[in-house]
Amino acid sequence: MLNLLLKNGTVYVDGALKKADVLLKDGIVADVRAGIESIDTPTVDVENLYILPGFADVHVHLREPGFSYKETIATGTAAAARGGFTLVCSMPNLNPVPDSVENLKAEQDIIDENAVIKVLPYASITLGEKGQTLVDFDSLADKCFAFSDDGKGVQKEEMMLQAMKLAKASGKPIVAHCEDESLLFGGYIHDGEYAKLHGHRGICSESEWGQVKRDVELVEKSGVQYHVCHISTKETVEIVRQAKAKGLPVTCETGPHYLAFCDMDLQEHGRWKMNPPIRSAEDRDALIAGIKDGTIEVIATDHAPHSEEEKTKGLEKSNMGVVGLETSFAAVNTYMVNAGHITFEKLVEIMAINPRKIFGLPAGIKVGDKADFTVVDREKEWVVNPQEFVSLGKFTPFEGVKLTGDVVFTAYDGKAVYNSLY
Repeated sequence: MLNLLLKNGTVYVDGALKKADVLLKDGIVADVRAGIESIDTPTVDVENLYILPGFADVHVHLREPGFSYKETIATGTAAAARGGFTLVCSMPNLNPVPDSVENLKAEQDIIDENAVIKVLPYASITLGEKGQTLVDFDSLADKCFAFSDDGKGVQKEEMMLQAMKLAKASGKPIVAHCEDESLLFGGYIHDGEYAKLHGHRGICSESEWGQVKRDVELVEKSGVQYHVCHISTKETVEIVRQAKAKGLPVTCETGPHYLAFCDMDLQEHGRWKMNPPIRSAEDRDALIAGIKDGTIEVIATDHAPHSEEEKTKGLEKSNMGVVGLETSFAAVNTYMVNAGHITFEKLVEIMAINPRKIFGLPAGIKVGDKADFTVVDREKEWVVNPQEFVSLGKFTPFEGVKLTGDVVFTAYDGKAVYNSLY
């Protein structure tokens, strides 16, 4: 357990940044204030560094059980710790799918043995994520974070409504990957200018926002807490904005790559292929506006590792999915804070505070709690080299990009889980 005094840092406490020291005794936050003295505790000067609540990512693919050649609980959570995360939520497109108590336990057993940070698993909405039969919500509710068929949209309206009612009764949220498969037509990147110029089949925006619109109407009927995964279109932003204006329990997330790039930045490589795709500059600007006005409250990476073979077949034939845990903070700091779109305090809200608050989890650095925080350098510049990633996944659209801001220390459960500070 950590016994440590961090001196002269800037600490995020109660929604504000302030100069303070942080004293840890036996892994517990013993004091947070300026001018702490302790003769018997190792001391590290963190002048010019920021001590923030541990980041939380509610949308991560850890690939185990079933696909450990892509990622494992051990490597994925170590990558998360490297990126400043102390909590991640593991998506259910696994083998076996966590659609029963038995299958969910198989995943939980690996988490308990190998995770270095907190991992909360999702259960699926339908058996095998096949969209045909609903899971037993009651038996799974107290063992999962939420219900999602991530990777697939629930295609049948009546099935989604019933799922929402059952999730509401069980006290758990529905977290939805929205994708109308009848509108895909074999597309694999955004149906925009780049696709037209280079002869690629496009994915239309309505395949996302049409299902979000449907689901919001179902939320009105069911009253379920509803969260939309990885939104990418301007229409989705407006639908969620209007749902919030009505007072509906609707939230959403977007990913750093949707804020940094547009479809005209694409290159002919699988590291630019994810689902939903990077869309137009107009969509990107709408997402940025949505974060600024509070419509989008959460940043999530949709960290989705694949093998080299799966990601080096070009835009058309590579698997969908990119990694993001080790670049998320720096990307948001570079493209949102340093670009003048949001304050640094807002970054902390959307990466650490809001994800927890929305889902009823404790948030913030508090005296008496076990150490659960990250220390970051806001000024450090570095060029993304995926070969240096802790994650087994090496494919990111940020490859070769210069970012500003890096994580130097992460503490979880009173222990150091990543440390380049001392």
